[in-house]
Amino acid sequence: GFLSNMNNLLKKLKAFTILYVEDDRGIRENFEEILKHYFKEVFVAKNSKEAYEKYLLEKPDLLMTDIKMENESGIDLIKKIRENDKDIKVVITSAYTNLDYLLEATELNLIKYIVKPITNAKLIEAFESFLKSNTNQKIYMLKDNWYFNTQKSIISNDKEEFVLTKKEILFLELLISKKSVISYEEIFNHICDDNILMSQNAMRQFIKNFRKKLPLNYLKNIQGVGYYIET
Repeated sequence: GFLSNMNNLLKKLKAFTILYVEDDRGIRENFEEILKHYFKEVFVAKNSKEAYEKYLLEKPDLLMTDIKMENESGIDLIKKIRENDKDIKVVITSAYTNLDYLLEATELNLIKYIVKPITNAKLIEAFESFLKSNTNQKIYMLKDNWYFNTQKSIISNDKEEFVLTKKEILFLELLISKKSVISYEEIFNHICDDNILMSQNAMRQFIKNFRKKLPLNYLKNIQGVGYYIET
């Protein structure tokens, strides 16, 4: 039902960051609190100028902006961001169902247009659209609060982000796809370039470094056989 869907949604959203733009302080502070439950990180801005600076600095995954703010339009902010960034997902909120706005908005590759007042249901719907639009960005949940973003080659938890090497990515993808013990031989074949074999020592070092980027005790070893992950 609604609640179990919500829980799955919440877990997936925790891999992403959001920039929320709203000029009304009360609404802004209220929503910042709500958004913090859903996202890994929430950045807020009170106008387009501040929003653009935060966008450049933080490179959020999702932008949620009001359209009509004091003396300016959220549309201009989106246009400016879209000049160099076709990927960021955008949700707009507006008190207007003004057709001109809507038409202009559709050209900006939005995933949702929310008409105020923003209800929980509208929010959930927008977040579902956001997650669907991210299907090319495969996010695997390794363990609670641990995520592997295949597109960015990053493992992240609440506190840290680790960038994976090419070999680590190959190994992790093998571990995830096989769901069984992977022999040393398989690992060698999968992660080594044809002409360069890894020594046992190099292999040990590789595993040791890789473990530092994974949840504690996530990668298990069976002596003399190989490795598997705790699923």
